[in-house]
Amino acid sequence: MWIMKQKLWLTLISCLAYCIDKELYKAIDYLREQVRVLVEHQEKQNKRIILTNRQRMRIAAKAKRLSRKMLEQCTELFTVDTVMRWYKNLIAEKYDGSANRGKVGRPPISPEIVKLVIKFKKENPRWGYQKITDQIEYLGFRISKTSVKNILIENGYDPEPDLTVRSTWHEFLSSHWDVMTACDFFTIELLVGRKLIRCTVFFVIEFSTRKVFFAPIQPQPDGNYMRQVARIFTDCEDGFLKGKHYLIHDRDPLYRSKGFHGILRSSGVEPIKLPAKSPDLNSIAERFVKSVKYECLNYLILSSVQQLEYTLVQYQQYYHHERIHQSLGRIIEPKHEIDEAADIQCVERLGGLLKSYHRLAA
Repeated sequence: MWIMKQKLWLTLISCLAYCIDKELYKAIDYLREQVRVLVEHQEKQNKRIILTNRQRMRIAAKAKRLSRKMLEQCTELFTVDTVMRWYKNLIAEKYDGSANRGKVGRPPISPEIVKLVIKFKKENPRWGYQKITDQIEYLGFRISKTSVKNILIENGYDPEPDLTVRSTWHEFLSSHWDVMTACDFFTIELLVGRKLIRCTVFFVIEFSTRKVFFAPIQPQPDGNYMRQVARIFTDCEDGFLKGKHYLIHDRDPLYRSKGFHGILRSSGVEPIKLPAKSPDLNSIAERFVKSVKYECLNYLILSSVQQLEYTLVQYQQYYHHERIHQSLGRIIEPKHEIDEAADIQCVERLGGLLKSYHRLAA
């Protein structure tokens, strides 16, 4: 009796397994057919299937559970050899200890030091690798002269100092900024009676502070006028050029007046004549001419030299103490602390033509 029951159960289990396997095979056939359609679609569009490393690992792990014969029947997208190679790489990465292995040899030079070496060489072509090494060590980094030399060579720079490099105009101005001045002329028409009389204004401007000094106004300046102006500018007591070393000017014939350059040089001021047709090299003086005309003179009708002198004095005070200069960091001289709670006051010059705003002192 017991043997009959056992046979009955085995028969039922076999029938159930057959039904399950039959449904499973149908599902597998359906999935394989979908894969074939996907492959045909990709081939028609000439698109290659590109997998990530994570996707390769997932397929390889599943493929290892099947026999090679079963893989050959199931694999549609990739060859069996390709899938098995992925599995070998997966095992190799698992036992690869190179990531934890200590590196042999000198530690690499930090990118920060490499950038500094290149920066110093670019900005200072006259520096050699020895001077660059000293500068970097002064900043708290440790590096050998040989390493600095190799960095320069690898990045296409000569490690030796380049003594043939000439200063650019910008470098010359920057290194002499506090002792540089420039001069120029501009003209203004005066309405005297029914006639227009042209007057010439000669001025000198200081680079570092943008302070301006006007020479006495002369309708028609000549050699005597230029020599007298040079004496005024270089006066040992209160001359505007006192303590200055360079005076930039263009190629106006008046600067070639006899004695003008000699008076300047005798006071320690070296005149620098600019190349022809190069107003950009005297941009500070040129910019002042534009400012005084566009902010003041173009809006006035003046009828005498005295009116012009008064107008220039007013603009000079405004330009020195009230006008904001972007090139000087928008600092107004004299400097003072601003009380943000104080009232705002408007300062007017020339009938309101020139206006500036300040907070009242506490």
